Formats: sequence, C-alpha cells, structure tokens
Amino acid sequence: MSKNELIAKIEALSEWENIIAEAQAEAEALRDRIKEEMLNNNTEEMEVGTYIIRWTSVLSNRFDSTSFKKVHGDLYKAFTKQVTSRRFSIA
Repeated sequence: MSKNELIAKIEALSEWENIIAEAQAEAEALRDRIKEEMLNNNTEEMEVGTYIIRWTSVLSNRFDSTSFKKVHGDLYKAFTKQVTSRRFSIA
C-alpha cells in the first residue's frame, strides 16, 4: 500500500470514528431523556407500546484489588502475571 493510500485510509477511519462518536452521543442523549421520564414518573419499569423499559438498580460484588494489594502485597505479587498486548494508535 502506498503512502497516499495509507493517508486516505487514515482519513476515512477518522471520519468513520467521528460519525460513530456522534451516533453514540446521540444514543446516550436519548437514553438520558428516557431515564429522565422514568425518574419523573418515579418508576423502574414502563410499558410503552410494544416495549418494556426497565431501569433498575443492580447489586454486584467486585474484588478490590487495590486494597488487597495494600494489605497483602506479597500474595498480590505471587498471583499477578504480566501480559503482553498490542496497542494501535494514530497521532
């Protein structure tokens, strides 16, 4: 692939990434408006036409690795493994 072709690909990628970001922002704004309506109606579930909208609280348990590392540093090191990955970026 020539440099000009690579430049064209990078520019096209940038355009598509901008379109995706705009679409995601629009989708998030729509979600926020729906959530606002649910807050106004003080409900976690609504039936709207053929749709059922749910916005519920969910409890989950997460492992606090930062605190574990502070209290049990040796154990943390013993069970930590280094992983190699590749990062793609264009600047």
